[in-house]
Amino acid sequence: MSSTSTHKPRPMVDLLVSIAIPAFILMKLSGDEQLGASGGLMLALSFPLGWGIFELIKYRKFNFIALLGLANVALTGGIGLLELDLKWLAIKEAAIPAVIGIAVLISTFTSKPLIKAMVFNPAVMDVDKIMQRLQENNCMAAFEKRLMNATYMVAGSFAFSATMNYILAKWIVTSPTGTPEFNEQLGELSLYSYPMIAVPSMLMMMATFYYLWRTIRDLTGLKLEEVLANQ
Repeated sequence: MSSTSTHKPRPMVDLLVSIAIPAFILMKLSGDEQLGASGGLMLALSFPLGWGIFELIKYRKFNFIALLGLANVALTGGIGLLELDLKWLAIKEAAIPAVIGIAVLISTFTSKPLIKAMVFNPAVMDVDKIMQRLQENNCMAAFEKRLMNATYMVAGSFAFSATMNYILAKWIVTSPTGTPEFNEQLGELSLYSYPMIAVPSMLMMMATFYYLWRTIRDLTGLKLEEVLANQ
């Protein structure tokens, strides 16, 4: 059996290496008497970068959380190292979830909407059974309409995240870029963003899953255990 097939998700390790450790470095090791502002940023960047490369080489697959952490720290590090205006940090914080939300909406005009890849996909649900029952009940049009509603809910969750990211960045990070104080506030931003942004966004996504499951139940008569994919 290949190493790819035996790979187990490790979300706590991913969060530790990609978020918690870089935040600690930014907050505690970026002073002039330690690594300095530039050194702290570079060391913080090295953890998600190294973790992503390790996952890619060992399991021959990209680690999404590590890559997302890498992109986030890389963009933030670039803003700090180039000593750009603070407005670019707030824009960057809002841009990532905003782009994802826009991509979700745009994908509805393609043959492969992202909502189907994220929620209604064979890895999670028995799509063939659901589609067969929908056709038997002549409910395909109603299902597509509700699937579009679920798309708007997902896009709305990303819009909420983008807005809160922008507000939080403007509120917490007030020191000039390229300073130890700026790095420390970046670490605080990373830590505060999870309880204040990630948890509400997760609840909104769970509500979307529940809405879609209720839709399938109402239109097909199938119970939850009947629609879940066999693992």
